[in-house]
Parts: sequence; structure tokens; C-alpha cells
Amino acid sequence: MTYAELLVRLPRAFTRPLPGAAAHAFMVPRPRGTWPAVRDVPVYRAAAGLLLVFPRNSDAHLVLTVRSQHVRHSGQISMPGGVVEAGESNTQAALREAHEEVAFADTDVRVLGELSFVDIPVSGFRLHPVVAASDRPPILQPSDREVARILEVPVSTLLDPTHIEWRHMTRGATPLIAPAFVVDDAVIWGATAMVLAEFLALLGWVGPPPERP
Repeated sequence: MTYAELLVRLPRAFTRPLPGAAAHAFMVPRPRGTWPAVRDVPVYRAAAGLLLVFPRNSDAHLVLTVRSQHVRHSGQISMPGGVVEAGESNTQAALREAHEEVAFADTDVRVLGELSFVDIPVSGFRLHPVVAASDRPPILQPSDREVARILEVPVSTLLDPTHIEWRHMTRGATPLIAPAFVVDDAVIWGATAMVLAEFLALLGWVGPPPERP
């Protein structure tokens, strides 16, 4: 998908009701149930993540990060993001965290909208994804503490069903089968995949291929 096409579709999509949980469900790890059925969380702490879209050779790309060994969920793939501090909006928090984690300068960014939140009981966060666009490829630098690597993921790759696989995972001692976006050596699953599912649904994506026995 080209960046120009994406900029036509997304603003229109944000004027309509979001697919929310129906889109998240496409990428929920199995066995089904609450996402995930690990523990009850009486109060979730607000977090925000930046889903930044930009052109690379006219094609739409997203910025994702590989978490470093120094933070929780080491090695997993996420958006730049973190806790919403007192007095901040979700957008302010997402942009601040993107600056801290990948040195993103938000001078030329346009915020397009906010996706539905995703509750993450395993860490007690309620994640609010903020979608923004930059008309130029951003110059980024990973934080030594939090980010091991920065990924530039083509949106067209995520829309391609051949890049979705069912992977055997574990959460603690619990075995799971998880639908995942696989881009080169990056396996994107869990909460990040659920956020991407709603984002892609706004572009007309209808979900992953069925699980194979």
C-alpha cells in the first residue's frame, strides 16, 4: 500500500466507529478466553503507544521496536510507548515516549486518530495506541536502555496473508497458539498484533487465514 493511499483511507476510517474488540480478536492467542487469562487487574494503569506511519520509496511503513534485555517482555516487538504521566493526554505521552525511546522529533507529525485501547492484564496496563503520520522517513536512534532495534515494517507486508503464521508460544508455564505477523526475523504477536489488527481493519483487512491443524 502506498503512503498516499493510506492517507486517503485512514482519515475517513477515523470518522466511523472503530472495530475495536472485533478486530483485536483476530490476533488473540489461543485458547480463547479473556486476553490473557492470567490474573485479575482491579485498576489498569494508562499507557500510550505511537503507531507512526511514513513513506519509504512511496510505500507506507510503520515504526516498531524490539524491546531490550533491560525491560519487561525483553525481545518482544512493540510500538514506542509507555506510561501516561499525570496531566498528559494519550497523544502527548505517545509522542514523548517515542522521543525518549527512538529519538523521534515530532515537529512534522500529524496525529490521525486514536485506536481502541487494549488491556494487558499480565502487566496491568491499558494501552492507548495513537496513529500519526510523518511525510518523510524519520531519523531515529534506539535508546540503549529500552530498545534493542528499530523496525521499519511495510504496511503491505502486514496485509499479505502469507506473512501471518500460527506460532506455539508460552506465557509463564501456559502453552499457547498465537497468530503472529512474521516479517523477516520479527514475530509480532500479543498486544502489538492486536493493535495492528485494528489498524489494518481500518484499511480493509479481514483477518488472518484460519488456523491449520
